[in-house]
Amino acid sequence: MTILHINSSISGDNSASRAISRSILDRLTTADPAAQVIYRDLVADPLPHLTLAAFADTQVIDEFLAADTIVIGAPMYNFTLPTQLKAWLDRILIAGQTFRYTANGPEGLVGEKRVIIGLARGGIYDAGSPASSLEHLETYLRGVFGFIGITPEFVAADGLAISPEQREESVRQALGETVRIAA
Repeated sequence: MTILHINSSISGDNSASRAISRSILDRLTTADPAAQVIYRDLVADPLPHLTLAAFADTQVIDEFLAADTIVIGAPMYNFTLPTQLKAWLDRILIAGQTFRYTANGPEGLVGEKRVIIGLARGGIYDAGSPASSLEHLETYLRGVFGFIGITPEFVAADGLAISPEQREESVRQALGETVRIAA
């Protein structure tokens, strides 16, 4: 098995999304010690924003297509995903390679992959919460991966900016959830 591990948090060692994605990866590699891991830190080694010339560089799409499982650490910034992660997604959402347009609408071409995303959000964005209409991280990622034929799985730590106690409890629960999701 080949695992592509993507991180996009600017918070370094203080990052909840990095801790969650690392826990998912650790559990997957414990279950399959022979797994090959490809790591991409989109903050330490950022991709430039998409240009026409960038389509000539196939390294990112090749990494994605070669992976069986993709583990992503995704924090919410200003109600959505980091631009670093968006730049990566721009490299994998390619007509003819990961999706195609048909007379019946778009069709995803890479549904056999597993995508597990560790989310970190400062507030509470669940359905029914006062800020639910501002949640554009999980909904965006669910939409773009669905567009290419993948149903992503999520582990979320929410309310991280509410209090230190809330942060600690939320991260603890998310790390516990990685046991189930990586099984």
